Amino acid sequence: MYKGQCLCGAVAFEVEEIIGPFELCHCTRCRKSTGSAFAATVGAKADSFRITAGADHVKTFELPVVDQPPAYTTCFCSRCGSAVPLADPAADWLEIPAGLFNTQLPLRPERHIYIEYKASWESIDDDLPTFTRNQIAGLRGHDER
Repeated sequence: MYKGQCLCGAVAFEVEEIIGPFELCHCTRCRKSTGSAFAATVGAKADSFRITAGADHVKTFELPVVDQPPAYTTCFCSRCGSAVPLADPAADWLEIPAGLFNTQLPLRPERHIYIEYKASWESIDDDLPTFTRNQIAGLRGHDER
């Protein structure tokens, strides 16, 4: 069981099955929603995810479609503002911000994605594979973010 929580601890969750991918996303929306160079997210089985405390503190922001679908949705704790996961009941998996986990993860970051949008002041100095928007869409079989 992998457990995590927001900064203030009001929202807590657990997930039984981490399946990946573990990605570092450099798209503009992820950078702006995290206030950082990239969003580090881990894929998990949606049916193994549970919010164990503070569901009433989870708020959702939806950015309308900008270029093309899909829209961008982010969830956060209404007390501290931390990004928090929220499972879509229709989805097989969800992305969880990696920094929320209290337990050690079984994965390491696999790749940088949407690198054409990375901040001009950032340099990617590791040996992880890098993917552009088109490359990651081809890898996944559809366009995202």
